[in-house]
Amino acid sequence: MKDILREIGMIARALDSISNIEFKEFDLTKGQYLYLVRICENPGIIQEKLAEMIKVDRTTAARAIKKLEMSGFIEKKDDQQNKKINRLFPTERGANVYPHIKRENEYSNSVALEGFSEGEIETLVHLLQRVRRNVEKDWEYVKKGNKRTY
Repeated sequence: MKDILREIGMIARALDSISNIEFKEFDLTKGQYLYLVRICENPGIIQEKLAEMIKVDRTTAARAIKKLEMSGFIEKKDDQQNKKINRLFPTERGANVYPHIKRENEYSNSVALEGFSEGEIETLVHLLQRVRRNVEKDWEYVKKGNKRTY
């Protein structure tokens, strides 16, 4: 069997590394840009939904959110209906950095897809979405404390 996950992992780590280096100028540390982008795209999102979107556990998300908040990129606001819930919003600083992150993402996408036809890109997107959905099932299963059988 072809080891597609190794290829996907190498691509993800390379792009993550590039982003971490390029976003240092904005004082964004390792991986924080992922959280900031999702918060900018979904203002008012709750922490649990954000963790699900990024596919990390709640503790990892809480640490990243705390750092972003302390750095002035995001702010928490109480939910109007449920005071136990905090909603996450970008600050002016976060909103100002967002276009730079989006531009880097668009550039990285164009580099990654260089030489691909529109049809190949559509096929690739469709296939990767299927892979993601398959993996999400296991992620949900394991996240609930279950063990996979190999």
